[in-house]
Amino acid sequence: MAAPLPTLPPVRRALVALALLGGGLVITGAGRGPAGGACPPGVISAVAALATPVADRAPAVMAQPAPDGRGPGRAPRWGNESDAGSSWVRTEGSGMIDENSVRTAREVDSHSTGTPEWSNPPGFEKDVFTFARGVFKAGPTTAPSPVFHRGRSIGWWVDFPDADLNLSYRLQQLTSLRADPDGRVLRLTEPELHDYPFLYLTHPGYSILSDTEVANLRKYLLAGGVIAIVDFWNSIEWNGLAAQMRRILPERNWTDLSIEHPLFHCVYDLKGPLQSLQVPTMQFWNRARNPADPTAPLQIDRGPDSEKLSVRALLDDRGRIMVIAFHNSDLSDGWEREGENADYFATFSEKISYPLGINLIFYLMTH
Repeated sequence: MAAPLPTLPPVRRALVALALLGGGLVITGAGRGPAGGACPPGVISAVAALATPVADRAPAVMAQPAPDGRGPGRAPRWGNESDAGSSWVRTEGSGMIDENSVRTAREVDSHSTGTPEWSNPPGFEKDVFTFARGVFKAGPTTAPSPVFHRGRSIGWWVDFPDADLNLSYRLQQLTSLRADPDGRVLRLTEPELHDYPFLYLTHPGYSILSDTEVANLRKYLLAGGVIAIVDFWNSIEWNGLAAQMRRILPERNWTDLSIEHPLFHCVYDLKGPLQSLQVPTMQFWNRARNPADPTAPLQIDRGPDSEKLSVRALLDDRGRIMVIAFHNSDLSDGWEREGENADYFATFSEKISYPLGINLIFYLMTH
């Protein structure tokens, strides 16, 4: 008889309790809405707490130079190349971290405008939602243009740690949910993965998963875990992700989610069309775009077939989401870079990234 699949502990209870006890999420400054229902349009704009980007924080632990000589005096190749023979990663802020030993987002310095500090009452430290980020190896990009950093390996560390901590803080600030103030960084083979029902992956288009990682992710998903994937672009990266997912769940096919899906309306009532929810990477944002021209590109050259946002999911036999992918959208840049540009914050962080991020977590943890 095959060994039973691991069972996830009841870590979903914080969000489930919000839906079942007291009628639902409590949005700061917006009153109480019914569980699974939509909050009034424009709620985020009315929340004074979100009108100012987060900034001040105490210094985090600085990343250390790599012991193999790839320290400040010698710039390494970008990121966690599968063939590099090293666990040291050069992140977006050019800091060095050991992907085999880093355990939380709080251990790494912000490379944006800083992340907030918060704590939870004694005795409730474990009764929280934890933003868990998955670590994986990646191959070099094969994108056709130097603007994509051709030949550079990009992967799990993009937007880290700012996206993780800023979204977690906004969850704590804007809802009655308590969030882990440190976040979690997880290798895909470690047993602890099964303690966290939500796993975040970014830039997986060039991911190279081992057979052990594939097997463990399959167990994780069949046991009730959910993977959310963001910030990967064009048909090249989609095909790369799809190939890895076929190894994990070969019996499942992708389903396109429309704007009518309840995920887009469960807390914040996000209006369509779906394309209006696309978030550009700040560096590639077409700031000269005429919003009155629907054909004007939001992004500057992200590769073939990168113009249109799609939200796709792998569903279980009961129609519940196992994997959800936001293709051609940088949802996490709206979390990571919220304090860098006032226009970007007002247009994307405030109106799309945070409302959709909160909806995403609430829906996945209660369905």
